[in-house]
Amino acid sequence: MALALKSHQVRSVMVIDIVGRLTPLDRSLREAVHRSLNAGKRDFVLRMTDVSYMDVAGLEQLISAYTSIRNMNGSIRLLAPSQRVRDLLKMTQLDTILGIVEDETGI
Repeated sequence: MALALKSHQVRSVMVIDIVGRLTPLDRSLREAVHRSLNAGKRDFVLRMTDVSYMDVAGLEQLISAYTSIRNMNGSIRLLAPSQRVRDLLKMTQLDTILGIVEDETGI
């Protein structure tokens, strides 16, 4: 399944729902983050519940999003990541950098 993104706003937070395979060849997440940053958004939550596949190379997209958002004095958190994503985050210790919330009440 290709990557599909859907964005919506909860209060002042831009929530980006990510569905499918997060791979380094698909630049849609990076583009969505940059569009939102250019529109003045600074607080982001990436819903990763339905990420069916992500490898270490796919983590580059998360790191790129994190760097872009932090460079603009913004914040980024991950919402309910799938077990595959959690395992990769733990293995690379990115779970200590990227905040994780379990449901939208934590936004």
